[in-house]
Amino acid sequence: MLSYQHHYHAGNHADVIKHWVLLECIHYLQKKNKPFDYIDTHAGAGLYRLDSQAALKTQESLAGVLKLGELNLPGLEHYQRAVQSDLANNQYPGSPLLAKRLLREGDKAWLFEMHPQTLRELRDHCEEKRKCHVQAEDGFRGLLRLLPTASRRALVLIDPSYEIKEDYQTVVDIMAKAYEKMPQTVILLWYPVVERARINTLEASIKKTNMRNVQLFELGVDDDDNPGMTASGMIAVNPPWTLAQSFQATLPNVAKRLSRDEKQRLRSEVLVSE
Repeated sequence: MLSYQHHYHAGNHADVIKHWVLLECIHYLQKKNKPFDYIDTHAGAGLYRLDSQAALKTQESLAGVLKLGELNLPGLEHYQRAVQSDLANNQYPGSPLLAKRLLREGDKAWLFEMHPQTLRELRDHCEEKRKCHVQAEDGFRGLLRLLPTASRRALVLIDPSYEIKEDYQTVVDIMAKAYEKMPQTVILLWYPVVERARINTLEASIKKTNMRNVQLFELGVDDDDNPGMTASGMIAVNPPWTLAQSFQATLPNVAKRLSRDEKQRLRSEVLVSE
């Protein structure tokens, strides 16, 4: 059993970019009345206390979502509205709970988690009959089992801990297989920048697949040669056509606020064209 627990990291700068992108994609998909399936391969607990022993030990939320304060920016509304009430109660919602709260009639969520304690928390926070399904199963296998979905519309979040270094290649293989099974799927891959060389290899591997319409969105808080996670990003397959423009309009001020030295560090690139 892997040891990673997001309770130590909830609300950090990586959650800000990850959840901003996720919510933008959900709201875009919901512009159509047709239902869709949300699939979260590494769901986590769903809700985290920011005053827990784990969160207080790292205090990462202080350099993340709490650092945004009352920053009201056009384009940030979906994210700030989604976390506002939780922050007022000293807690932070994870991706499965953010998605669950937005599910409409006919929409479904499939949440995968393997860690026993985290799985219990996920069920408490997110499980709902006929709408939000919690699965004690490897998320990579579960994703490929579910595709193609009956709805023919799906949003997938792949968010492993990368404790296993092979995951940097595994995620590419899984994305390519998912794309082959259902090419119209919106696939979001979160990645951490701890060693830039690994991300360079990840990007190169994605470019070698058959996937089309792949874009990258990254937010950095420090220079790459400094220790720790200096940036993180989302690689999006079939993203909303509005996402790149929204990113460029909204994230510069966010990046400057979250930066450790007030420098703006952002990347928005097309990895593979349509």
